[in-house]
Amino acid sequence: MLVSLLKKIGLKFSLNDPRWGRGDDNKKAQEGKKPDGPPDLEQLWRDFNQRVNKLFGKRGDGGGGGNNNGGGFRPGLKNFGLVSAAGAAIVFVLWALSGFFIVQEGQTAVIMTFGKYSGHMAPPGFNWRWPYPVQSHEIVNVSQVRTVEVGYRQTVRNKQAKEALMLTDDENIIDIQFAVQYKLKDAVAWVFNNRGQDEMLRQVAETAIREIVGRSKMDFVLYEGREKVALDVSRLMQQILDRYQSGAMITNITMMAVQPPEQVQAAFDDAVKAGQDRERQKNEGQAYANDVVPKARGEAFRRIQEAQAYKARVVEGAVGDAARFKQVLTEYQKAPAVTRDRMYLETMQQIFSNTTKVMADTKAGNNMVYLPLDKMMAQGAAQEAAGKPAASAPAPTATTAPAASDPVDTRIRDNGRSRDSNRDREAR
Repeated sequence: MLVSLLKKIGLKFSLNDPRWGRGDDNKKAQEGKKPDGPPDLEQLWRDFNQRVNKLFGKRGDGGGGGNNNGGGFRPGLKNFGLVSAAGAAIVFVLWALSGFFIVQEGQTAVIMTFGKYSGHMAPPGFNWRWPYPVQSHEIVNVSQVRTVEVGYRQTVRNKQAKEALMLTDDENIIDIQFAVQYKLKDAVAWVFNNRGQDEMLRQVAETAIREIVGRSKMDFVLYEGREKVALDVSRLMQQILDRYQSGAMITNITMMAVQPPEQVQAAFDDAVKAGQDRERQKNEGQAYANDVVPKARGEAFRRIQEAQAYKARVVEGAVGDAARFKQVLTEYQKAPAVTRDRMYLETMQQIFSNTTKVMADTKAGNNMVYLPLDKMMAQGAAQEAAGKPAASAPAPTATTAPAASDPVDTRIRDNGRSRDSNRDREAR
């Protein structure tokens, strides 16, 4: 500081200069001295005082009796004190100004006094602290989302095998690469409680993922359990970080790649394809079963319903016939002859209505009758196919011999009498 001040007032000297501190008046007196001798401190002070007096507009040789202000060093000491005070004030102002600093939005500054946390944190904006070495600060970005990569660096191709390969519960090796995203919730804990925070977070993540994977099956981690594994890792990491008082908060776990090791990748792909083919065939069989079984069940149910309907119809028909027979029996007991005739007529009516009839006139011709049986059979078959009863065939042209009486009517009456006689005998 003193050297820079002396340079400002134009005093240049060197301790290695043998003439340093010697004025022009005593050059001859000093010629006999050795040039390698030590400098004269008194003469050095005089030269310095002379130059300071010239700077402030005063004159004097700096000697003991030739000074206008009196003898000795008093005027020089006074001027030197003023200069020193001014320099010290400037230095103090500059030192005080070095304590101002700016904190950006989303950041905070941790204030430390002689390297120890002072219990004060500076908010975003323009702040001041005691300058170095009394106080210092460290700016921490608390809004930034930070990322730690485990199993790879920068890209998935840049694999870190020592971090990525791990053992599952079913004694299989699996290759996992994932990224941990986190933010800071406590800047003081982040700065003071741990050293090498990024590496600490990477080790915590690796520890958590190895514990979770070590308790899971390989197929579960590869397929349906990816999201659950990520959630479990996030929860376990947060517990460990809180135990370490790291000041970090896990926000997300992103699974970049989950696959078997490269050495068995081909065999694993073949096994996966075989499993997919098996599932496809199972799905096809299940689809066929879903198509056939409901149809068979529907057909069986339909037949069961038809059988039950037929049973109900037969039973009801039998019950109705029995009830009708009882009613007929009651009426027969009241009037047997009338009931017999009525039953006979109803029966013959039913028979004749369901059979093909041929009406022949035998009174005007002979007994030879030509019947067109082929046409009658064809006509009956066509009417049955159409669901209609067969109509009466037209009477064929025939020549019959004259007869005294109709043999058909005679035969019908004889048959009726024989049946009536039989019924009477049975009734007796």
